Amino acid sequence: MKKWILSILGLVVVAALATWWLLPKTDKNEGQQPTAKVEVRTIEQIVTATGSIEPRDYVDVGAQVSGQLEVLHVNVGDTVEAGQLLAEIDATVLAARLDGVRAQLKYQQAQLAERIALHQQAQLNLRRQQRLREDRATSEEALEAAEAQAKAEAARVDGIKAQIEQTQSSLRADEANLNYTRIFAPMSGTIVNMVARQGQTLNAAQTTPTILTIANLAVMRVQAQVSEADISRLKPGTEVYFTTLGSRGERWHSKLDLIEPTPKVENNVVLYNALFDVENASGRLLPKMTTQVFFVVNKAEQVLSVPAAAISPRGPNRAEVQVRRNGMVEKVIVEVGLSDRVHVEVKSGLVEGDVVLLGGGANQPARPNGAPSGMRRG
Repeated sequence: MKKWILSILGLVVVAALATWWLLPKTDKNEGQQPTAKVEVRTIEQIVTATGSIEPRDYVDVGAQVSGQLEVLHVNVGDTVEAGQLLAEIDATVLAARLDGVRAQLKYQQAQLAERIALHQQAQLNLRRQQRLREDRATSEEALEAAEAQAKAEAARVDGIKAQIEQTQSSLRADEANLNYTRIFAPMSGTIVNMVARQGQTLNAAQTTPTILTIANLAVMRVQAQVSEADISRLKPGTEVYFTTLGSRGERWHSKLDLIEPTPKVENNVVLYNALFDVENASGRLLPKMTTQVFFVVNKAEQVLSVPAAAISPRGPNRAEVQVRRNGMVEKVIVEVGLSDRVHVEVKSGLVEGDVVLLGGGANQPARPNGAPSGMRRG
């Protein structure tokens, strides 16, 4: 009986060993070490910055004359055309002043007519005295008096003409000031800001008071602040894209236009303004929006890539990667290219779809590409 029990136990052990031997062996790290697939993607090296949006073309519309802002014909958000009437300032005082200058001009013109007549009379008298003197019918003193009178009247005519020119100049200025009480749009665009209010008294004696701002929102300008550590990597023409806080990942693309040479210092950090324009046909970009800006300083499009965590550097442009193929793990030396710190371009040594281990390639000696994988590990 005892031998029979021992025989049965022996058969059980043999069956268990056979079952273990026939089962496929897997890597001891399988199911424990994270993996990733070799994928095709575009890798970019970028310089990031924050920025804000402003209209590229805008103008502050002000008042050139003082007075009460009598009528405002527009509101914020209105679209206006160049030459459209925007506002009117009370013109009562300026109109009265203009009437006074016009009356003065008429008076001076009447004076001029009188002086011209007197000058003509003096000229006739002079010619008469000259004829009489030739006939010795008048004295030398009478001739000299006639000559002096003619010259005096000519001078008076010139004086009145000068006064008229001065008055005409004042008239043109007063006419212009009266016209300035009607304020017209200097450009087409959208009213983005209203500084003054209807009924407000404007004083243009020392500075030009701003009434409103017109901006062309079809083209916006992004001003990005780039640190001094990164500014040398940028140049005009550099590809750039940005997102806004409410864009939900939507990107707007452009190219860098210019870098302002004078920096700003904020909290002991030196920042340079990098400017570029972007089309805004949809009207979704608005002034003062905050942007996250990405300058693309280098790019590799549609290349094989692996996560940076799968790479163990082994020299210039060379690295080691652990690859799982057909249930086995092997170490492969690969040629690497561009990196964005998250993914690394792989130029050779791997194919799309290969499964690589993350974080496991740096601690064991590598086997050359294509070498036998050796025993399967249990």
